[in-house]
Amino acid sequence: MRSTVTVLVYSDDSNTREQVRLATGRRPAPDVPVVEFLECATPAAVLTELDRGGIDVCVLDGESVPMGGMGLCRQIKDEVFDCPPVLVLIGRPQDAWLATWSRADAAVTLPVEPVEFAGALAALLRKKRLQQSA
Repeated sequence: MRSTVTVLVYSDDSNTREQVRLATGRRPAPDVPVVEFLECATPAAVLTELDRGGIDVCVLDGESVPMGGMGLCRQIKDEVFDCPPVLVLIGRPQDAWLATWSRADAAVTLPVEPVEFAGALAALLRKKRLQQSA
């Protein structure tokens, strides 16, 4: 098992990116590796980093402007070969259907609630680890 994983965090709001970092801590659960963050404030930066590779999970802010994380999620699921799992941050629980439309692997509401977020992120990291070992 690798000693670190890379989590890409997309939001045009630096406070949202900070909430994600703080909710995760060094690692979201004891059984997953230490997290290294790669922060992006624009959709173009996200696409550039995904092209480089090495991303284990993407966290996309559904409330970002000018392109929300759900639209970006749908785009990368269509365009990025072997797209990493995606966790979208949604503005309200009623937006869960949009997260499904975007093909997100998980969704949590804003503001980031640390226990809920860490649990969702850890689940995606475990799932990715299982897929890589299969």
